[in-house]
Amino acid sequence: MGGSGGTSKLASRPHRGLALLRVSCKNLHNAMLLALDVGNTNTSLGLYKLDVNKPGSPAIGAGRAGDNPELAAHWRVTTHRAQTVDEYGVFFVNLFEMHGMAPSQVTDIIVASVVPPIDSTLRQVCEAYFHIEPIFVEPGIKTGMKLLIDNPTELGADRLCDCIAAYERYGGPCIVVNFGTATKFEVISARGEYLGGAIAPGLGLSADALFSRAARLYRVDIKRPAKVIGTNTVAHLQSGLYFGYIGLVDGIIERILEETGAGPENPPRIIASGGLARLIAADSRYIQEIDDMLTLDGLRILFERNRSAHPRAR
Repeated sequence: MGGSGGTSKLASRPHRGLALLRVSCKNLHNAMLLALDVGNTNTSLGLYKLDVNKPGSPAIGAGRAGDNPELAAHWRVTTHRAQTVDEYGVFFVNLFEMHGMAPSQVTDIIVASVVPPIDSTLRQVCEAYFHIEPIFVEPGIKTGMKLLIDNPTELGADRLCDCIAAYERYGGPCIVVNFGTATKFEVISARGEYLGGAIAPGLGLSADALFSRAARLYRVDIKRPAKVIGTNTVAHLQSGLYFGYIGLVDGIIERILEETGAGPENPPRIIASGGLARLIAADSRYIQEIDDMLTLDGLRILFERNRSAHPRAR
């Protein structure tokens, strides 16, 4: 559920759960929004500068991280469901201090989680270590988007964030493909309505199933092979996984385009996000944009739309 940045190691690690994968940081204001995108495999954290003159509204053009002028810093870590409140809290504090920040700089928190078992833990972390009552993306939150599906409460928080950010940043119609533990396809109309989507097993999950069930096949690095026709077992596996998955992605997008009647006069923007977006988008016939910060930016937009109704705790 990251942008550019190098791998960083903590000199001292009292925590033993979350593994730091990537970090990017810029100069920070004193008032910040912490956005947490908690996925089954990874958790993304983003710090947005807030306009102190307009509480709850991030400052436009107040600095850059990646392509988003409002994002001050972001990290990508591994999600571990067995973490305790203190293990999460100590990790967050160390992460902040390692980059010259303090938890007291955070004035608001919003969380999108698709891992219900750790929601209560994260809520306690926010209250104990940041002294803030977080906003969770859950039924009842103001979205500003009409959800034309059978049961809107079933839509995952991360998927909702992707849809809102995609329409806000790229307009409609648009299609979002998020490559995570599962690969999610989202379809948004020209009027900003969520029409529905599809879910497929993620590339990593598909590979794990193959390796675990086929006794004579061993794990390989998932990457683009030099050619489709491999001459050894490693190349065979890489070809099937890589080109096969691109076929899945492009095949679903193609059927979505046919089903929605998309024409050349108003073609949808097709945006990819998630950990494997850059790998797959390189050979996709349809993906036009890669937006690493889509889910975090959706969280920031949802915060703006709900801040006035949410009292801050300190």
